[in-house]
Amino acid sequence: MRKYLRVVDTNRATKWQRLANFIIDRIIFSFSFFIIGSLGVIVDTILGIQYFTELFSNFAGINRALDILITGILYFLYTFLLEYFTKGRTIGKYITGTKVITTDGQIPTTYEFFIRNISRLVPFDILSFLGENGWHDSWSDTRVVNIKNYEAERQAKSEIESIGTKEIA
Repeated sequence: MRKYLRVVDTNRATKWQRLANFIIDRIIFSFSFFIIGSLGVIVDTILGIQYFTELFSNFAGINRALDILITGILYFLYTFLLEYFTKGRTIGKYITGTKVITTDGQIPTTYEFFIRNISRLVPFDILSFLGENGWHDSWSDTRVVNIKNYEAERQAKSEIESIGTKEIA
């Protein structure tokens, strides 16, 4: 069982910050499809072919369930890869000044990032925010914290703990 630090709990991101993270990341994610589509049309126009235009047209014709599944998998890859390579941050988290850490204050492992983000594929995961933590946080033992507040409190606690210790020059 992982140790749960109070400093993590007291510096959790607000629900508004988390909502902003979600909205920003969804906008960025959706905008990336627009960019990819635009680049495909530009390539088709330059080369005088219709390959990408026909490919995107075929994707537009898939059924709703398959569309939801493919989009969910792509969103999983977006969040997983960004959080993994940036050690806990997506573009939304950069903008709002938040970060994912474990309940004991460490950077999550690859497995924890995987569990956290694959959990987003559970239908109605977004509604889990009506509780204290989202399911993807609870199932992976992670939390989203306000970085500035979290680091300030950790620094203050470190300075308090170092009072009375002898400095060696």
